[in-house]
Order: sequence, then structure tokens, then C-alpha cells
Amino acid sequence: MSERFDCHYCRDPLQGKKYVQKEGRHCCVKCFEKFCANTCTECKKPIGADSKELHFKNRYWHDNCFRCFKCYTSLVNEPFMLRENNKVWCSNCTAAEDAPRCKGCFKPIIAGDQNVEYKKMVWHKDCFTCSQCKQVIGSGSFFPKGDEFYCVSCHEHKFAKTCAKCKNPITSGGLTYQEQPWHSECFICSNCKKQLGGKRFTAVEDQFYCVECYKECVAKKCAGCKNPITAGFGRGTSVVNYEDESWHDYCFKCTKCARGLANKRFVCHNGKIYCAECPKRL
Repeated sequence: MSERFDCHYCRDPLQGKKYVQKEGRHCCVKCFEKFCANTCTECKKPIGADSKELHFKNRYWHDNCFRCFKCYTSLVNEPFMLRENNKVWCSNCTAAEDAPRCKGCFKPIIAGDQNVEYKKMVWHKDCFTCSQCKQVIGSGSFFPKGDEFYCVSCHEHKFAKTCAKCKNPITSGGLTYQEQPWHSECFICSNCKKQLGGKRFTAVEDQFYCVECYKECVAKKCAGCKNPITAGFGRGTSVVNYEDESWHDYCFKCTKCARGLANKRFVCHNGKIYCAECPKRL
């Protein structure tokens, strides 16, 4: 006795009849249209097993329903646009109805045309040009200035700040020192060439030095402790100068009693510094 071959839904036998298999289930044509068939987006009727089905973005049409909503031209194998209320339009009707207008040539931008969008404005790709050199910017980088647009090169020459050292335009980043703009890679220690942006440094006769190089190459050595005098970098913010020698303010003290002598009267005796009282006791 052979196994029964019935419709999954109505259980009618399918032997010798036309049937449809979907998702591993067999069903008669009537049940397919009732339970399984996709509904045509245009006519709202089921797309039967004998019909040719077209689909786009989870929407389905009979092939003879897939027509332009405006001019009724068949769109099978033709370019189209899906618009409001799931209506399909041909490219010609889309352009004629309300296609976006290019800000350059004011002609419609048809679906499929390459275009550039910026702040709710749109251009044909070849119409988006530099306001200065008139070269096509297309999808390249650009700089907006009011109602005008500039390519990178023209913006650099027309608007960018110029580095105080190399005199070339600063297109991004950079820093400012004493109201002058610098490339970060140009603002460097005169000795070790390390970048100084965001770091402590000092300027000496238009040359810049990091803390380490200033101590090693530029700073005077204290006649008292023999260490570099780095005013502004550490504890010694004041310097005492006498004849050809210099001291940290806290190192300038009496040789005998060690009293601090910065901003006080002192006596130099045999090359040594004393307070006003100690020489009397020598």
C-alpha cells in the first residue's frame, strides 16, 4: 500500500495533480494562493503559482502589475524608483515630477546619477566644482566658505594660516605661540629636535629649548650648587648675579653663617660671599 501524498493544508490527495512545494511542505495550487502566495503590492491580489513574480525590498508584484505609477510603462528590466505608498516610477517620470535639482546646473538628478550631497543640497558629481579654480571636486575633500566651496589646494592658498617657521599653509592641527601659528612638526627644540607642543620649554634669542636641553646647553651654572639655573622650570625662580657669576636665590648665602643674602647687603672677601656681620668676626 503506497504512502499518501496529500496537501499540507486541506489534506486533498495530490497524486496526478499540480502542486507547489514551499518551505518543505507540499500544497495544492488553491491552498498555495490562500495561505502561501505573496500579495502583489499593486493590485493586492495573491501572486499565484502560474504567475511570474517580481520582488524588491520585501515587496512583490505580478509582472504585468510592475508598471510606472505615472505613465503605466512596464518596468520589467527597466530602471525604476520606489516612492511613497510603495509606488514605482520610471526614471523619466521621476525626473519630471519632483527629482532633486542640481545646485550647479539646475537640471534634475535622475536615480542612478552620481551626485554629491551637502547640508540638504545636491549636485551632479561633475557640477560640484571649486569656486576658485573651477576644477571638479566630485567626491573629494573640500572646504565650505559661506555659499562657496574650495578644493584643498585653493583653500590652503586662500585661507589657511602660514607657519611662522616654514611659511607653508597649516591645513590641520598646528599650535600658536605668541600669536604666531606653527606646524606641530616645526615647533621643535633647537638642540634635540623633539616636538615641543604641550611640553614645557623656554625661548632664548628666538630659539626654543626643551627643559633637558636648556639645562644642558644654555642655562648658567650656579656658583653655589653648580647645578643649572632653570628659572621657571623648578624651585629657583630668581637669579642673583654678581660680577661674572650667578646663583640660585636660595644658594646665595653667607659662607660663614649660611644666612640667605638674596636682596640683602653682602660683602665679597677673598672671592667669597659674606653677610655684613661675619667679616668682622674673621
